[in-house]
Amino acid sequence: MNKHWLKILGAGVFEVGWVIGLKHSDTPVEWVLTAIGILVSFYVLLDAARHLPVGTVYAVFVGLGTAGTVVADMIFFGDPVDPMKLVLIAVLLIGVIGLKLLGHEPAQTKKEGN
Repeated sequence: MNKHWLKILGAGVFEVGWVIGLKHSDTPVEWVLTAIGILVSFYVLLDAARHLPVGTVYAVFVGLGTAGTVVADMIFFGDPVDPMKLVLIAVLLIGVIGLKLLGHEPAQTKKEGN
């Protein structure tokens, strides 16, 4: 796994944070933290997408964010643990991992000006 895929993983963590923030923020500080989470997640996503296949990057980002948000709701906010949800999250993650494994990284691009 290279550093760009690790960036996508980090962006997914921030995505979970800001999605939870959208639902649960009540104070100005919480809204600022939510906005920071949005900015960080998309900045890191865009940076990684410069080096990796954009379709695969976006699918992995959204898949990790979706799975992470559902699990976080179960762990931190008392959402009922539904076995079917867990099965569907597993299927989603299998698809995301499959996309990552099948994705072809583009050849190193020339630097601008060369």
